[in-house]
Amino acid sequence: MDLIKVNINEKDYVVQEEHEKLTLLTYLRNVLDLTGAKCGCAAGDCGACKVLINGEAKNSCLFKMNKLEGARIVTIEGIGTIDHLHPIQAAFIKAGAVQCGYCTPGMVITTKALLDKNPDPTHEEICAALDQNLCRCTGYYKIIDAVKLAASMLREEAGR
Repeated sequence: MDLIKVNINEKDYVVQEEHEKLTLLTYLRNVLDLTGAKCGCAAGDCGACKVLINGEAKNSCLFKMNKLEGARIVTIEGIGTIDHLHPIQAAFIKAGAVQCGYCTPGMVITTKALLDKNPDPTHEEICAALDQNLCRCTGYYKIIDAVKLAASMLREEAGR
C-alpha cells in the first residue's frame, strides 16, 4: 500500500498506515498535537473543526486521512502566530468577536476562505459563508463585523 502524503501548514507529512483511517481532526489533534480545530459534534454540523483543504473551508471531522492524498491543509495554527496575528485574527479581536473562543478557529478559517475568493463580500455573502459555523455566545453580529473589518484591513494591506 502506498503511504499517504499531505502538506499541513506548509510542512510535508507521510501518514503512517495505522493513521490512515483516522479523521483529519483526530490526526491533527492526537498525532500532530495541533489542537486549534475543535471537536464540537463529529458530524459536520457545527464548523468548530474547520480547516482549509486545498483552499476550501471544510469540516475536518468528515475527512479520513486515506482520502487526502496530496492535499494542502491549513489549520488555524498555520494562519498566524501569537506574535504576528493574521489580519483576520486581529479583526476578530478588535471587533470583540471572541467570547468563549470555541468556534473562533472555525470562524477565522471560514473567513479566510471567503476573503481569499472575495475580498469585498456583501453582508449577505458573509452570512452565507458563515452559515455552517455555529456560535452559541455572540449572536453573530460581532463576528459579521469582524469579517467586514478583516476584509477592509486586507484590502488596505493589498492597496485596493
